[in-house]
Amino acid sequence: MTAMQPHELAHKMADRARSILQPYFRTRIQVQDKADTSPVTIADQETESALRAMLHTHFPSHNIIGEEHEQLQQGGDFTWVIDPIDGTKSFISGMPTFGTLISLQQAEVPILGMIDIPISDERWVARRGHGTRYNGQSCHTSAVTELRDAILYCTEPDPFDKPQLARFERLAQQVKLRRFGGDCYLAGLLASGHIDLLVEASLKIYDVMAMVTVIEEAGGCISDWHGQPVGGPGWDGSLLASATAALHARALAVLQGTSA
Repeated sequence: MTAMQPHELAHKMADRARSILQPYFRTRIQVQDKADTSPVTIADQETESALRAMLHTHFPSHNIIGEEHEQLQQGGDFTWVIDPIDGTKSFISGMPTFGTLISLQQAEVPILGMIDIPISDERWVARRGHGTRYNGQSCHTSAVTELRDAILYCTEPDPFDKPQLARFERLAQQVKLRRFGGDCYLAGLLASGHIDLLVEASLKIYDVMAMVTVIEEAGGCISDWHGQPVGGPGWDGSLLASATAALHARALAVLQGTSA
């Protein structure tokens, strides 16, 4: 076991990701389509390779799950889940809201999460039991409890199937404000109290694990649309994150069709 603590390494990993991604941003970079038709660039692949190399050096016995390379399963309790560019579509179109996601699980329980936005120099990091910090300062979700007072965000509605879209629209009709776009930046905004609800679908484990600790340690709630933990067995890729438990319960009731 290395003398470096996991949260210290996470900061160094995010710094390394920035050093790779910033020079590529808004350049004529080649884009390829993966098997699922989602885009990937050399920046995604190079960044993940660099992060994996750092993990291998400092925590060689840990498991690794990443978006761009095969899973590394070594049988231990600790698993790093990384997404070198969350928001590749934003990255390739010059939008600065993409980020690098880094998280650590112990026995499948998220204990460390980091959301790093390299272009705007913003970073949220959380350790289980230690709260969430934004650029070194403690941050907290809003105190909103009623749907009529809530600001709702979604990256884009395209991943919703028809039933999900209908449920999302029911929820959107009851909130104060609905907006689109943002990728992982939205989870950071929720953790800092700027927005109150985040609704997504068709996500993968590397899209959400960093968000779990960041949002929960900031005082918020996060689950799938059924109220179950995200990323677990049977997870359908849906996500609901809320500023407060009361707001979460009300949003869940709408998404599940059980509200009055």
